[in-house]
Amino acid sequence: MGSFADAVATANDATRASGRWRTIRPLADGSVRTSLADGTKVIHFASNDYLGLSQHPRVAAAAHAAIDRYGTGSGASRLIVGGRPAHEELEAALAAWKGTESALVFPTGFAANLGVLGALTTAAGADDTVILSDELNHASIIDGVRLARATSIVFPHSDLGRLEVLLRDRTARHALVVSDSVFSMDGDAADVEALVEICGRHDALLVLDEAHAVLGPATPSEPACDLVVVGTLSKTLGSLGGFVAGPRAVIDRCINAARPFIFTTASSPADMAAATAAVGIVTSAEGDALVAQLRSNVDRLVPGHPSPIVPVLLGTESRALEVSQALVDRGLLVPAIRPPTVAEGTCRLRIALSALHTSGDVDQLVDALDELGVGLDG
Repeated sequence: MGSFADAVATANDATRASGRWRTIRPLADGSVRTSLADGTKVIHFASNDYLGLSQHPRVAAAAHAAIDRYGTGSGASRLIVGGRPAHEELEAALAAWKGTESALVFPTGFAANLGVLGALTTAAGADDTVILSDELNHASIIDGVRLARATSIVFPHSDLGRLEVLLRDRTARHALVVSDSVFSMDGDAADVEALVEICGRHDALLVLDEAHAVLGPATPSEPACDLVVVGTLSKTLGSLGGFVAGPRAVIDRCINAARPFIFTTASSPADMAAATAAVGIVTSAEGDALVAQLRSNVDRLVPGHPSPIVPVLLGTESRALEVSQALVDRGLLVPAIRPPTVAEGTCRLRIALSALHTSGDVDQLVDALDELGVGLDG
């Protein structure tokens, strides 16, 4: 018999010995020009705040006003304590933005995926449902599929031919296909139009996670299949939380059956108000200009790349850590991504671009990579 304390200590020692021990790097603030704990000034290429809206004065002012009106917390889940106007205003704005009948906010994007996949699967019956999931989907989708307890099949990344065969040959009555729209570690995009067409042909529900889809691909306004969109408030919108957007019946189902919604304290009114202000910016001419600036930054680094996520494959963990530290020494913060986030042998830098980066920032990064002998293909 051994104690849990001994087991935890042994596990921690093993992680350290493997070279995969992680610590949290303190930053002075959330801007793209910040400093580390030792005072080193850096331009960071690490944040998913793609349009820089977490730093936008109107977004911050909306959060301040919500605190003054509602306080700092929500007190309990909305089914217990009730909602605030800030929640309802955001959900209306999200539904209008995504062109859906309704929307529902969750405390995080992770919780949104757990909630909607479980709620939909229990509605159809786990014993008579198959879930088909792209092999490079985000961890929140992977965990949501596991918790849904239906039969699940992981299809090869973006292999839509294989997906169609699996849908055609299924024995389960109901089929749910789930995919990221933009994949968070490779920065490549799903063929959304083809996914919609395939799901339509085989009477499958498509759940599409648009967390990183700030530059597209666009979701069809009149899809040829049943479609539910999952999104985040934490990236393009610069706030905190996640959401599900889709038919009113699906949202009602989530309210009544999604455990991460039912059993979690509601998001703070300040986060909701900030996200509502951010949606207003994204859907305006100013938002168009920010997206254009982001697109320009991406094209300056890798012309035509579909997202602000640019991986630099380096193979080994030691090489990824070495190059990442060398960039910090040059005033550039680019994180090294290692297992278990990515597969063994595919360690990389993950460059995340923002509309707040200048062309000079991007050029400085390119020059530093060249100086280190690292091309954008690794």
